[in-house]
Amino acid sequence: MALRAPSSRSSDGSTVSPVHVGPMRRRHLRSVLTIEQQVYTRPWTHGLFTSELSMRTARCYIVARVGSHVVGYSGLMFAPDEAHITTIAVDPSRHRQGLGTHLMLSQTRVARARGMTALTLEVRQSNTAAQEMYRRFGFAPVGVRRGYYRESGEDALVMWVHDIDSAGYERRLVDIAARLPSPTVLDPTLHAVVSHDAIGHDC
Repeated sequence: MALRAPSSRSSDGSTVSPVHVGPMRRRHLRSVLTIEQQVYTRPWTHGLFTSELSMRTARCYIVARVGSHVVGYSGLMFAPDEAHITTIAVDPSRHRQGLGTHLMLSQTRVARARGMTALTLEVRQSNTAAQEMYRRFGFAPVGVRRGYYRESGEDALVMWVHDIDSAGYERRLVDIAARLPSPTVLDPTLHAVVSHDAIGHDC
Protein backbone atom coordinates (compact mmCIF):
# COMPACT_ATOMS: atom_id res chain seq x y z
CA MET A 1 0.00 0.00 0.00
CA ALA A 2 1.57 3.26 -1.12
CA LEU A 3 2.10 5.95 1.47
CA ARG A 4 3.44 8.49 -0.97
CA ALA A 5 1.87 10.02 -4.04
CA PRO A 6 3.37 12.24 -6.70
CA SER A 7 1.82 15.53 -7.71
CA SER A 8 -1.08 14.92 -10.07
CA ARG A 9 -2.67 16.94 -12.83
CA SER A 10 -5.93 18.85 -12.61
CA SER A 11 -8.50 18.91 -15.42
CA ASP A 12 -6.83 21.99 -16.93
CA GLY A 13 -3.42 20.31 -16.95
CA SER A 14 -1.93 22.25 -14.03
CA THR A 15 0.07 20.45 -11.32
CA VAL A 16 -1.85 19.62 -8.13
CA SER A 17 0.15 19.02 -4.97
CA PRO A 18 -0.92 16.16 -2.71
CA VAL A 19 -2.36 16.93 0.72
CA HIS A 20 -0.43 15.18 3.49
CA VAL A 21 -2.51 14.27 6.55
CA GLY A 22 -1.02 13.04 9.82
CA PRO A 23 -1.33 13.23 13.59
CA MET A 24 -1.07 16.70 15.12
CA ARG A 25 2.16 17.12 17.10
CA ARG A 26 3.25 19.84 19.50
CA ARG A 27 5.58 21.16 16.81
CA HIS A 28 2.51 21.95 14.70
CA LEU A 29 0.81 24.09 17.33
CA ARG A 30 2.28 27.43 16.28
CA SER A 31 0.80 27.01 12.81
CA VAL A 32 -2.43 25.57 14.19
CA LEU A 33 -2.89 28.53 16.54
CA THR A 34 -2.27 30.99 13.71
CA ILE A 35 -5.14 29.44 11.76
CA GLU A 36 -7.28 29.11 14.90
CA GLN A 37 -6.97 32.84 15.62
CA GLN A 38 -7.97 33.74 12.06
CA VAL A 39 -10.97 31.43 11.93
CA TYR A 40 -12.58 31.65 15.39
CA THR A 41 -13.62 34.66 17.44
CA ARG A 42 -13.03 32.63 20.63
CA PRO A 43 -9.92 30.65 19.66
CA TRP A 44 -8.63 27.72 21.64
CA THR A 45 -5.42 28.33 23.57
CA HIS A 46 -2.10 26.57 23.35
CA GLY A 47 -2.84 24.98 26.72
CA LEU A 48 -6.19 23.62 25.57
CA PHE A 49 -4.67 22.04 22.47
CA THR A 50 -1.89 20.55 24.58
CA SER A 51 -4.45 19.09 26.97
CA GLU A 52 -6.44 17.58 24.11
CA LEU A 53 -3.30 16.08 22.55
CA SER A 54 -2.46 14.39 25.84
CA MET A 55 -5.67 12.31 25.72
CA ARG A 56 -4.31 9.96 23.09
CA THR A 57 -6.80 7.13 23.53
CA ALA A 58 -9.87 9.40 23.65
CA ARG A 59 -8.97 11.94 20.95
CA CYS A 60 -7.53 12.13 17.45
CA TYR A 61 -6.14 15.45 16.24
CA ILE A 62 -4.77 15.67 12.71
CA VAL A 63 -3.19 18.30 10.49
CA ALA A 64 -3.24 18.73 6.73
CA ARG A 65 -0.06 19.96 5.06
CA VAL A 66 0.69 21.14 1.54
CA GLY A 67 4.43 20.97 1.17
CA SER A 68 5.82 22.03 4.54
CA HIS A 69 2.89 24.28 5.43
CA VAL A 70 0.10 23.34 7.85
CA VAL A 71 -3.07 24.39 6.04
CA GLY A 72 -5.77 22.86 8.23
CA TYR A 73 -6.55 20.64 11.20
CA SER A 74 -9.34 18.70 12.85
CA GLY A 75 -10.17 17.01 16.15
CA LEU A 76 -12.14 13.88 16.94
CA MET A 77 -13.42 12.71 20.34
CA PHE A 78 -14.34 9.06 20.93
CA ALA A 79 -17.25 7.64 22.93
CA PRO A 80 -18.08 3.91 23.22
CA ASP A 81 -19.49 3.59 19.68
CA GLU A 82 -19.67 7.11 18.31
CA ALA A 83 -17.28 9.96 17.64
CA HIS A 84 -17.67 13.73 17.83
CA ILE A 85 -15.90 16.17 15.50
CA THR A 86 -14.64 18.71 18.05
CA THR A 87 -13.07 21.15 15.61
CA ILE A 88 -12.18 21.59 11.96
CA ALA A 89 -10.48 24.59 10.41
CA VAL A 90 -8.69 25.53 7.20
CA ASP A 91 -6.33 28.43 6.56
CA PRO A 92 -8.60 31.17 5.12
CA SER A 93 -6.16 31.70 2.24
CA ARG A 94 -6.72 28.04 1.27
CA HIS A 95 -10.50 27.91 1.29
CA ARG A 96 -12.33 26.23 -1.61
CA GLN A 97 -9.45 23.83 -2.28
CA GLY A 98 -11.10 20.75 -0.80
CA LEU A 99 -8.94 20.76 2.34
CA GLY A 100 -11.90 20.40 4.68
CA THR A 101 -12.94 17.34 2.69
CA HIS A 102 -9.45 15.84 3.03
CA LEU A 103 -9.68 16.31 6.80
CA MET A 104 -13.20 14.89 7.06
CA LEU A 105 -12.25 11.87 4.94
CA SER A 106 -9.29 11.14 7.17
CA GLN A 107 -11.20 11.57 10.43
CA THR A 108 -14.07 9.43 9.17
CA ARG A 109 -11.65 6.64 8.30
CA VAL A 110 -10.03 6.93 11.74
CA ALA A 111 -13.47 6.68 13.36
CA ARG A 112 -14.31 3.57 11.33
CA ALA A 113 -10.95 2.00 12.21
CA ARG A 114 -11.61 2.64 15.89
CA GLY A 115 -14.93 0.77 15.70
CA MET A 116 -17.26 3.79 15.70
CA THR A 117 -20.67 3.42 14.10
CA ALA A 118 -21.78 7.07 14.11
CA LEU A 119 -20.39 10.59 13.91
CA THR A 120 -21.81 13.87 15.21
CA LEU A 121 -20.89 17.55 15.15
CA GLU A 122 -22.22 21.07 15.66
CA VAL A 123 -22.10 23.73 12.97
CA ARG A 124 -23.22 27.34 12.88
CA GLN A 125 -26.64 27.71 11.30
CA SER A 126 -25.24 30.44 9.07
CA ASN A 127 -22.38 28.26 7.79
CA THR A 128 -24.18 26.75 4.83
CA ALA A 129 -20.94 25.88 3.00
CA ALA A 130 -19.79 23.64 5.85
CA GLN A 131 -23.26 22.11 6.15
CA GLU A 132 -23.16 21.20 2.46
CA MET A 133 -19.81 19.45 2.93
CA TYR A 134 -21.17 17.51 5.92
CA ARG A 135 -24.23 16.48 3.95
CA ARG A 136 -21.93 14.94 1.32
CA PHE A 137 -20.63 12.73 4.13
CA GLY A 138 -24.18 11.70 4.97
CA PHE A 139 -24.75 14.01 7.95
CA ALA A 140 -28.31 15.15 8.55
CA PRO A 141 -29.63 17.76 11.02
CA VAL A 142 -31.35 16.39 14.11
CA GLY A 143 -31.75 19.47 16.29
CA VAL A 144 -30.63 22.94 17.28
CA ARG A 145 -28.62 24.12 20.28
CA ARG A 146 -29.81 27.63 21.04
CA GLY A 147 -27.11 30.24 21.64
CA TYR A 148 -24.38 27.59 21.43
CA TYR A 149 -21.81 30.09 20.16
CA ARG A 150 -21.58 32.39 23.16
CA GLU A 151 -19.55 35.13 21.49
CA SER A 152 -22.35 35.84 19.01
CA GLY A 153 -25.37 34.08 20.49
CA GLU A 154 -25.75 32.13 17.24
CA ASP A 155 -27.49 28.77 17.27
CA ALA A 156 -25.73 25.52 16.35
CA LEU A 157 -27.21 22.92 14.06
CA VAL A 158 -26.58 19.41 15.45
CA MET A 159 -25.84 16.89 12.70
CA TRP A 160 -25.40 13.11 12.79
CA VAL A 161 -24.48 10.33 10.41
CA HIS A 162 -25.06 6.67 11.33
CA ASP A 163 -23.88 3.30 10.00
CA ILE A 164 -20.44 4.61 9.09
CA ASP A 165 -19.15 1.07 9.54
CA SER A 166 -21.21 -0.22 6.60
CA ALA A 167 -20.00 -1.18 3.13
CA GLY A 168 -22.36 1.40 1.67
CA TYR A 169 -20.70 4.16 3.66
CA GLU A 170 -17.28 3.00 2.51
CA ARG A 171 -18.49 3.39 -1.08
CA ARG A 172 -19.57 6.94 -0.24
CA LEU A 173 -16.07 7.74 1.03
CA VAL A 174 -14.44 6.23 -2.06
CA ASP A 175 -16.67 8.39 -4.26
CA ILE A 176 -15.87 11.55 -2.26
CA ALA A 177 -12.14 10.84 -2.47
CA ALA A 178 -12.35 10.28 -6.23
CA ARG A 179 -13.84 13.75 -6.71
CA LEU A 180 -11.06 15.60 -4.87
CA PRO A 181 -8.74 17.67 -7.07
CA SER A 182 -5.64 16.38 -5.26
CA PRO A 183 -4.67 13.08 -3.64
CA THR A 184 -4.57 12.51 0.11
CA VAL A 185 -1.29 11.09 1.44
CA LEU A 186 -1.53 9.67 4.94
CA ASP A 187 1.37 9.86 7.35
CA PRO A 188 2.58 6.28 8.02
CA THR A 189 1.32 6.41 11.62
CA LEU A 190 -2.18 7.49 10.58
CA HIS A 191 -2.10 5.06 7.67
CA ALA A 192 -1.46 2.24 10.14
CA VAL A 193 -4.47 3.32 12.21
CA VAL A 194 -6.92 3.38 9.30
CA SER A 195 -5.43 0.13 7.94
CA HIS A 196 -6.02 -1.56 11.32
CA ASP A 197 -2.27 -2.27 11.54
CA ALA A 198 -1.48 0.01 14.48
CA ILE A 199 -0.17 -1.37 17.75
CA GLY A 200 -1.91 0.79 20.35
CA HIS A 201 -3.42 4.14 19.34
CA ASP A 202 -1.17 6.99 18.32
CA CYS A 203 -4.11 9.09 17.18
